[in-house]
Amino acid sequence: MSILEKARTLESRIARALSQAAGDAVDAAGPRTREPLEIAHAIVDAVERQIDAGGRGTRLFAFNIVAVSVLAPSRDSRARFEALFAAKPSLRDRIVDRLRSTGCAVGDLQVDVTYVGRAARGWTDPQFHVTFDRVAATAAAPASVDPMPARIEVTVLRGDAQRRTYSFATSRIDFGRGVEVRDQRHRLLRANHVAFVEGSAGVNQTVSRCHAHIAVDPESGEHRLHDDRSAHGTGIVRGSRTIPVPAGSRGVRVCSGDEIVLGDARVRIRIDTTRG
Repeated sequence: MSILEKARTLESRIARALSQAAGDAVDAAGPRTREPLEIAHAIVDAVERQIDAGGRGTRLFAFNIVAVSVLAPSRDSRARFEALFAAKPSLRDRIVDRLRSTGCAVGDLQVDVTYVGRAARGWTDPQFHVTFDRVAATAAAPASVDPMPARIEVTVLRGDAQRRTYSFATSRIDFGRGVEVRDQRHRLLRANHVAFVEGSAGVNQTVSRCHAHIAVDPESGEHRLHDDRSAHGTGIVRGSRTIPVPAGSRGVRVCSGDEIVLGDARVRIRIDTTRG
């Protein structure tokens, strides 16, 4: 497996491990209730299982409508799911990224989510159910294909990360300390794509667990760096000057060759716009 393929399956491996753990966590009170982010990963896994093999090593996803029913018996639980599924990356973003990472061409994919107070008979998972459909595009409104995000190579220059070099072709890349970020109640908050090693002293301690992320701007198509309210700040070194990235802003455009400062850690970004 290539470096790109290994990098793109990082979140998939984490999600599968969480799903397996959830399936094993059964006691006298019944199965453990998973958190919204874990449910989102499980939904993406369910979509991936619908991929078929095509000719000459290609992969095919036959559907353009994904309908998701989610168990949300209270207003609070529904609000948490709605907030997660609408945030960046949205549930549709996660599904599209997974399909593209496996080599599937993704066109005009529609993802519909409904919330129910009780699981229906026949659900394959006690907390959600996914159905699939395909409808032909009309001549008046032909389906448009979303452009594949440019491939980004991330090289760690300072700090101890899980790997020295990463390669991604996704709409969002999260940077932080540790692969999994959990709250005080052990609920999964996010999985970092570029993960600096937990427990390492010095440079790594200046990297917050949820430090920063790069996201593709939907209007301009630019890659923009956002600070996720880190403790020691985020910046971009371009040429001979450092550009600060303030928390809560719309981010700062990232150019190929930029170095990103994460506390005292540093990485270099290369953007391949050829997509070839």
